[in-house]
Amino acid sequence: MAHRERGVVAASLLSAPESFVAVIDAQPGFYRERPDVDPDIFSTFIDSVVWVTHLARALQVPTILTAERPDRNGPPADAVIAAAGTQTVYEKHTFDLAAQADIHAAVAALGRQTAVLVGMETDVCVAHSAIGLAAHGHRVAVVVDATFSPGPAHQHGLRRLDQFGVELLSAKQLFYEWLPTLQAVRTTKSAAPHLRQPPGFHL
Repeated sequence: MAHRERGVVAASLLSAPESFVAVIDAQPGFYRERPDVDPDIFSTFIDSVVWVTHLARALQVPTILTAERPDRNGPPADAVIAAAGTQTVYEKHTFDLAAQADIHAAVAALGRQTAVLVGMETDVCVAHSAIGLAAHGHRVAVVVDATFSPGPAHQHGLRRLDQFGVELLSAKQLFYEWLPTLQAVRTTKSAAPHLRQPPGFHL
């Protein structure tokens, strides 16, 4: 692919202690009476974001929340904020979160190299942020079933990300990469029982 060299392509599984999660603009108010938005697909997407955010919190993986034009589009979904366990939401003025000084500073302060992205829209803010973070030297992974764009735009975004060498994986894959042993899985399920029933798949 033409831009494959821009991504940080790693020959290792994702590590929870090296990761942070960026929840990008998971705002239900972003879509108001849009005929191209399937409400069932969107609801499942939000559930997936919540589940990934719960997983991150259970493993002490820090989460950064952003919102685009919250004055018009509202905040991230209440369940997402609750899962993250933080009220800090960065108002994002650039499509690429790494291009905004305060958000980039918050990312740098975490001291973690691997960025795991969820949220919306796949073809715009998620794609721009993934490419921007990779340009800053981060390993970047996008959780495909915890990202959303209406209609074919979702697949357009995934193809763009693949062209840049961004790692694409499912929420299930993320779970087992962050928890690479049977004992780790058992311990985490016991400590965080709400993770036992993920949206749209089985562990």
